[in-house]
Amino acid sequence: MPTSDIRKAVSDTVYRTYEHKLLRDVQEGPVPGHVAIIMDGNRRFADSFGLGASDGHEMGRDKLEELLDWCVEVGVRVLTVYAFSTENLNRDPGEVEELMTLFAKNFRRAGDDERVHKHRIRIRAIGNLELLPQEVQEAIRYAEERTAEYTDYSFNLAVAYGGREEILNAIRLLAKDAVDTKIAVDDIDEDLFSRYLYTSDIPDPDLILRTSGEERISNFLLWQLAYSELYFTDVYWPGFRKVDFLRSIRAYQLRKRRYGK
Repeated sequence: MPTSDIRKAVSDTVYRTYEHKLLRDVQEGPVPGHVAIIMDGNRRFADSFGLGASDGHEMGRDKLEELLDWCVEVGVRVLTVYAFSTENLNRDPGEVEELMTLFAKNFRRAGDDERVHKHRIRIRAIGNLELLPQEVQEAIRYAEERTAEYTDYSFNLAVAYGGREEILNAIRLLAKDAVDTKIAVDDIDEDLFSRYLYTSDIPDPDLILRTSGEERISNFLLWQLAYSELYFTDVYWPGFRKVDFLRSIRAYQLRKRRYGK
């Protein structure tokens, strides 16, 4: 066997051993109930290999499917991912069109996914969905309707989403109900306001993770992240590995232990 093959075999063995140990360690501690992820770096990852943006988005989709398996294995019950922001609508029209086609295909694919039905995963889209093409809206409805009764896990995709817009929309709805005397101004508190958000029946995230090395929130879950732990990694999203995910969970556990929570 060539020396390069021996080195690779040894490296793979060491990696698998480390991954298994890390998984066992994580499973022994408190697992965050809700993990939210800003999936950043698809285009830069593809560019580093001389590929186009569409290739990066396809690889990002494949990585998301792996992530769903990791969450089930670890015991994360709620997963929310930032798939497409309202600002992304200003990207190159050709790229946006390709993304919309990918979304339509993947929502229908998710609605038919055997794993989704086996693990009873409820799929939902959050955001200003009226901004999306009709075919994407129909695909979202298909996935949501097929999984509407599931309660074991929740998989939320933020599409055409903006945190500030979400808050403004909630304020408009709240103000309208106050004017219509459906609610009293004195009754408005954090709990009531939260009911007007896209995430009205979704618990706030315990951990927010961002890939690609950027250390900012980018208008994601601005109200909901008030008490979330934040974790940043310099790995581009398609290159995100299981050990990277497990490290983020371990970091969350170490912080909770340090704070005595």
